[in-house]
Amino acid sequence: MPKQLQDKITQFQTLQSQLQMMSMQKQQLYMQSADTENALKALVDVSGEKVYKVAGPLLIETTKDASEKKLKEDKELCDTRMKMIEKQEAKLTEKLDELRNELQSMMKPGTGAM
Repeated sequence: MPKQLQDKITQFQTLQSQLQMMSMQKQQLYMQSADTENALKALVDVSGEKVYKVAGPLLIETTKDASEKKLKEDKELCDTRMKMIEKQEAKLTEKLDELRNELQSMMKPGTGAM
């Protein structure tokens, strides 16, 4: 197998791995965003001003407003990061498609690649 073909195959496999990692990151962010959304919904039902948040093994007293502000910021950050990952995924998918086409043309009989 020619070195150029081996290099293209290696590059293709690397891009596939990167795409898979991005997909896992996006899934984690999606779950984090959903958890944050659920916490915001639960916070609406809180009648008092005092709430508690988890900080490691501790429960810390805070206000409802401060918690709501922090949760909204966290959700916005998650959503922004998801959009960035989706854009990166699209570019990576495009590169993978181009590389797949190159590999297929290199491996066609009569091209001398094999």
